Formats: sequence, structure tokens, C-alpha cells
Amino acid sequence: MAETVASPALMAPQAPSRFQQFYVLTKPRVVQLIVFCALIGMALAVPGVPTAAEAFKALAACVGIWLVAGAAAAFNCLVEQQIDARMKRTAWRPTARGELTRTQTLLFSTSLCAAGMLILAVWVNPLTMWLTLGTFVGYAIVYTVVLKPLTPQNIVIGGASGAMPPVLGWAAMTGSVDPEALMLCLIIFLWTPPHFWALALYRVEDYARAGLPMLPVTHGNEFTRLHVLLYTLILMAATLLPFVYGMSGLIYLASALVLGSLFVWYAYRLWKQYSDALARKTFKFSIVHLMLMFAALLVDHYYTI
Repeated sequence: MAETVASPALMAPQAPSRFQQFYVLTKPRVVQLIVFCALIGMALAVPGVPTAAEAFKALAACVGIWLVAGAAAAFNCLVEQQIDARMKRTAWRPTARGELTRTQTLLFSTSLCAAGMLILAVWVNPLTMWLTLGTFVGYAIVYTVVLKPLTPQNIVIGGASGAMPPVLGWAAMTGSVDPEALMLCLIIFLWTPPHFWALALYRVEDYARAGLPMLPVTHGNEFTRLHVLLYTLILMAATLLPFVYGMSGLIYLASALVLGSLFVWYAYRLWKQYSDALARKTFKFSIVHLMLMFAALLVDHYYTI
């Protein structure tokens, strides 16, 4: 039987479309988590089932926050183009591969940011617009340009901007920043270091190659593992604040205790018996932990109405 030879055109992987290249720059999975946390803030800010007007405002806020967050992610890819090219985890990005020019990326980021700001200003409120712009500056410039290449505390300090989504969501619905929103912000702020340090532990060679002073690079594996454990303990205490303050009930309390204990258990095992596989599992669980924690807040909120 004669051999069948596939043509090179059929064998070659299909190149991503221009739309896909720009879409990748927005870091979709990260932005989805940001919008999810903002949406939780919106829901918790409304004492009851949202009206049609409130639902429209929430939708507009989600779109605006998504656009500005995507703009910040694209700007991050622009600034870290050379760094991304040296790291296995990010070398596939269109900017790192030279598939998109710096001008194209800058125009894309600027357009997304402008569109998002316009939506927030017109259909949400000025406070949310300015807070979202401040978050953009905090992540895209303060963290990416200043902190990340200069200090191993980059994640700790820069985590403030990443912790803002619930505040943005709360402000969108209330026009103010209240203690409840700040408690949610504190939870994400304390969650960020163990989340990213777990990643940095098994990607330490990548960060070292790129010249980034992540904690495992500057202070070693054991020091970082200890700090992951310490932060998860502090985080678990902070997650109890919504219940103590009276913002949530027993459903959230039970969820916070179970999820927090699991996170501490992961961190303890990582501290005692390190492996790259366990660090990867800890990183993945940290995402699940945050999503389920905020989902529990939402369930508790509507159950107790």
C-alpha cells in the first residue's frame, strides 16, 4: 500500500490570528479572576436582589473594569517584552515572540484603558473610574516598572493594586469605599504573596534567568517556604474578619475555616517536604481557595437576606 504524505501546509500548526494575539495580551484568566472579585464586591454592596438599574450598572462596571485590567496586562507585556522572552513561562506571548510591535501593543493598551475609563465615567461613577485608573497605574507602572525589577518585596507591596477589585466593585454600586470593601481588599492583599511565591518556588530558574529579584532568587527556597506558611496563617485570620464584623454568617465562617485550614496544610507540607510538584499544587489550590472564599461570601449574602 502506498504511503500517504501530508502536505507541509496541513502539518504546520496554524498561526494565531491577529485577534487572538491581542486577546492573549490581556491575560484572560487573570482578568477573569479580577472581574469575578469585583463582581462579588458589587453583589455584597447591594442589600438584596439587584434592581434592573443596579444590574445594568454592575454590567457596565464589569465591562469597564475588564477593559482597564486588560489594558494593564497588555502594558505589562510591553514593558516586560525582553524579560518574557527569557522565561519559559512567558516566552510564547506575542510581544515576546515579536509578533506584535511595541507601537501596536501601546495603542492597544491605550485604547482599552480609554474605553474602560469612558464606560466607568458615563455609566458607573467618577469614584470607580479614578480608583480603577489608580489600580492601572499601581500595577502597570509602580509594580511592573519600579518594584518588580528592584526588590524581592515586589509582590507584597505591589499586591495592593491587585487587591483592589472588590473595592472597585463596591464603589461602583455605592459610590463610596466602606470598611466591608477594605476587608475584602485585605484578604486578597494577604493572599497574593503565598500565591505568587508558590509559583516562584518552582519557577525560580526562570526568574533568575530573567534577572528578577523574586524572593526564592534572593533569599533561597527555605526562607520563601517559611514565609508562604506565615502568610497563610495571617491570611486565615484575616478571612475571619467579615464574620467578626457581622458582614457574613455561618456559611461563610465554615467555608473560611475549611479553605483556610487546607491552604495552611498545603503551606505546612511545602515548608516541611518541598517538591516542585507540591509547589505547583499549592499555587493551583491558592486560586481555588480565593474563588471559593468569595463564592461563599456571595452564597452567605443571599442566603441570609
